[in-house]
Amino acid sequence: MNFQQLRIIRETVRQNFNLTEVANALYTSQSGVSKHIKDLEDELGVELFVRKGKRFLGLTDPGKELLIIVERMLLDAGNIKRLAEQFSLRDEGQLTIATTHTQARYALPKVVTAFKKAFPKVHLVLHQASPEELVRLLQSGDADIGIATEAVAEVPELVSFPYYGWYHSVIAPPDHPLHQQTLSLETLAEYPIVTYHQGFTGRAQIDRAFARAGLVPDIVMSALDADVIKTYVELELAVGIVASMAVDPQRDQAVKVVPGEPLFGQQTTRIAIRRGHYLRSYAYRFIELCSSALDESTVRSALNPALQD
Repeated sequence: MNFQQLRIIRETVRQNFNLTEVANALYTSQSGVSKHIKDLEDELGVELFVRKGKRFLGLTDPGKELLIIVERMLLDAGNIKRLAEQFSLRDEGQLTIATTHTQARYALPKVVTAFKKAFPKVHLVLHQASPEELVRLLQSGDADIGIATEAVAEVPELVSFPYYGWYHSVIAPPDHPLHQQTLSLETLAEYPIVTYHQGFTGRAQIDRAFARAGLVPDIVMSALDADVIKTYVELELAVGIVASMAVDPQRDQAVKVVPGEPLFGQQTTRIAIRRGHYLRSYAYRFIELCSSALDESTVRSALNPALQD
């Protein structure tokens, strides 16, 4: 048994049992992938994959049990490397943050600036991703920290912490009639709307609010980020629903927030880390720059409660 065989088992599941894609992902040949799998099965004395001819369809029961151990072993192997770097290169290395456009554009610039001043030799990677892709990056170990509003709180393998709360704002051109009306879901539903794409920046909560009120909004366009939404509001094609922190009165003079109480409830952006993932000391500092309540001791105890006990 060797680490390459373990990587192949994990990657085969990630690539939906397509051995050609597994070979491409691991920079090897498909015949080499097949041989490694066969050698491991012969060594263990059990079949790990359900087959139909030469095609792999899924994991057998032993394969499912083995995958759990493989994930843990490869995670710990990566942790050993990061542990060594922690002591040999204390203030050098790489920190990968997976986040959505909204967080990267509006929430993180001050944090990133402060972090780079404190750790100039650390290569900071901001990977913009959808919430679902962000979760996959954390689970695979390709990202150290994830920051998003959706998805991360429901994944058992992740530990997440509240970062900050925010609301949606309704925006319209300065002379739009909506500014003269009492803002409500009923009045808002009378106009064409542009807002976030499904799965992004609290869109689900927007949909639920209209559904509870028995309303079907005229959402004529959805976008991945607030800048696109504001552009189409400026063109007077629709009113917009955006994250409150995405609107700056000085910068966005072509649109104006419609006054009124928040209609869609509070949203909470969260910071997420995979359980058992070893973080370098500067990663804890990045988290603390996001929220002073999340010091290293607090985060460590949540990631590894057994160690605290």
